[in-house]
Amino acid sequence: MAWDIDLWRSRSLRPSRLWREWGDLERFLEADWPFRRTWRRIPEDVSWAPPLDMYEKEDSFTVRVEVPGVKMDDIDISVTGDTVTIKGERKAPEGVKDEEYQCCEVCYGTFTRSVVMPAAVDADKVEAKYNDGILEVHIPKAKAAKPKKIPIKTGK
Repeated sequence: MAWDIDLWRSRSLRPSRLWREWGDLERFLEADWPFRRTWRRIPEDVSWAPPLDMYEKEDSFTVRVEVPGVKMDDIDISVTGDTVTIKGERKAPEGVKDEEYQCCEVCYGTFTRSVVMPAAVDADKVEAKYNDGILEVHIPKAKAAKPKKIPIKTGK
């Protein structure tokens, strides 16, 4: 059975059309669109949320937060019950006016991240380290939350 070449040409997804549409998209993205000049940085009073990871070990939890450009003095960590809250602020660079930005993808302003731990924690022993823009909070589990090995006795 032979393929009908006209059937292929009549399809909307033939390669020449895809390349033409891709070229149109590239020209659109490279164009100096009317709204391109109106890009502004995010106002400082708008909050943002830095990404975080949380993992669990046998006797503790660790929360890692990406906060490059945030000074250590601008970070506050608190523990209330089983919730760890990390607050901070990334300040915008001084000397750059809003109208001077062509593009600004970095978020500035305050942030708050709260993480509820899946088990009770020992708030008195929480430790934090800040290195290369990564905040690492080590949260020990409370003694009641740690698994306890129960020895099995023989019936004799």
